Amino acid sequence: MFTGIVEETGSIKKVTSGAASARVEVAARTVLEGAKVGDSIAVNGVCLTVVGKTNDSFSADVSAETLRRTSLRQIRAGSRVNLERPLLPTSRLGGHIVQGHVDGVGEFLEARPEGEGWIVRVGFPAELGRYIVEKGSITVDGISLTVAALGDDWFEIAVIPHTWHVTNLSSLRRGDAVNLEVDIIAKYVERLLGPHAARPQSNLTIERLRKLGY
Repeated sequence: MFTGIVEETGSIKKVTSGAASARVEVAARTVLEGAKVGDSIAVNGVCLTVVGKTNDSFSADVSAETLRRTSLRQIRAGSRVNLERPLLPTSRLGGHIVQGHVDGVGEFLEARPEGEGWIVRVGFPAELGRYIVEKGSITVDGISLTVAALGDDWFEIAVIPHTWHVTNLSSLRRGDAVNLEVDIIAKYVERLLGPHAARPQSNLTIERLRKLGY
């Protein structure tokens, strides 16, 4: 589990493609501290397992499922990526609850300056629209952000200078794919209130209402 507070940006050193999967080697520094084989690290919002480690990088396998569902299928050597280690039980929840399970791939549409910061517009797939609300939380490439404005197929986020400079947002270009993870609470609420929800049986009928004088 993560919080969407990016610890550093790393860079892809190497991508080795297999028949359907891939292995990536990521240059990093901060997230290597205390990391060992078997640990999780979020790469652009995707929870990956460390399978190898050197003094200045780690390697992770990317499954065919992950390649299909995320923007990791498009990364190349030199790509800048957001990195975060999992949340500790004693840590402050500075962002929001992030699983590292990408719900869909969005599109970076534009970034325009506003004051000292930036307004970033991101397009999203239609199936995610019901989970996105103004002033709600959303994860973009592993960054916990707040929806500032919302359209039918896009949302905007207000980005402060610190976030702009310490994440990959400043290196994105129009049309670039970004990983989106919606608020997990919204998905559980939908499931609980949906057609699979257990609904209590009522003994109230039209005939009983008549007998009660209605």
